[in-house]
Amino acid sequence: MSFDALAFHERAVQTPSHESVDEMRELLVGTLADAGAEPVVDEAGTVLATRTGAGHERGDRAVDGDDHEGAHLVLNTHADTVPPHVPFAEREDGAVVEGRGACDAKGPLAALVSAFLGADVTAGRLTLAVTPDEEVSQTGAAHLAGRLTADGFVVGEPTDLAVCNAARGQFEGTVTIQGTSAHAGTPAEGDNAIRAMAPVLQAMETYDQERGPDEHESLGRATLTPTVVAGGEVPNQVPAECRVTFDRRTIPPERAEGFRADLETHLSQWVPDAMGLRVDLEQREAPYLEAFATDPDEPLVGALAAASGGPVRPFGAATEASLFAPHAPTVVFGPGVLADDEGAVAHSDREYVRRADVATAARAVETAVNTVL
Repeated sequence: MSFDALAFHERAVQTPSHESVDEMRELLVGTLADAGAEPVVDEAGTVLATRTGAGHERGDRAVDGDDHEGAHLVLNTHADTVPPHVPFAEREDGAVVEGRGACDAKGPLAALVSAFLGADVTAGRLTLAVTPDEEVSQTGAAHLAGRLTADGFVVGEPTDLAVCNAARGQFEGTVTIQGTSAHAGTPAEGDNAIRAMAPVLQAMETYDQERGPDEHESLGRATLTPTVVAGGEVPNQVPAECRVTFDRRTIPPERAEGFRADLETHLSQWVPDAMGLRVDLEQREAPYLEAFATDPDEPLVGALAAASGGPVRPFGAATEASLFAPHAPTVVFGPGVLADDEGAVAHSDREYVRRADVATAARAVETAVNTVL
């Protein structure tokens, strides 16, 4: 059967997947099955389908243990969306689709499914891998990354048709200061954790100058941003604890545990000896989303750039690409934008994508696949 990427995209945007991906996964599996792709759903909830030079194969052939010869390229994106659901709508005489997931990431999904089904796979393997929880915990991608043996990954996200060969990573964590409580009428008898946090917040501003990684040639500098402050229990008590939540956007070669230890050492020198300081990173089921950078001279980057006509540049957000990049050259690509001149697009109530860009992305990925394989 012929696959209509725009019709599939319309149905996908009309299918809520902000609380559960079950209905969206059913749509995807049915679409692939109708096309003869024989999809499977792995134990982590990822939809997998694989084509080889001999024709369509079951998705479980994509994992380690398959001795099929030739290059293996993986097309990946996700089926879930952030809440709340935003209903499907059209504007500009149907040229623009609005609704939750329009660009993040059902536009890229439609393009990748089209490329997967339409590519001329005469050698090697082509796998479509659609994960269930990119917006939440990335456990599907983490499970997949440890099992796939691939020579390249194309990760579908709204890049405005740019070929994104790098992205910052993201860690979240807390800085906790532990003091001693006392009556507010006799504050000298306690150790005020909130007061002690003031120089620590200033020290967070100097961390990257003193200990952080050097500026990256394409990603720039890392950032460390305090986002939430909590401390104290009642107005007439010296607070024994104060906690700051932070967002860390990383660049290569920084890694999670090294950053945590270095930040704790840097900040501890600003806390009185009678008080304690601890840095903790957010507990995750999946690995942290580390920064990555794929060499712009990699054939996959060049093939997709030539096919799309888009620039090669970094991506503006953390993605599951971070989990695949340690294993093979990885690029992020797709229709739609994270933001425009009016503000946020992805994850906003005005999320949209241009239908023409979905079709362009589909053709570009198909052409790149034909070039690489």
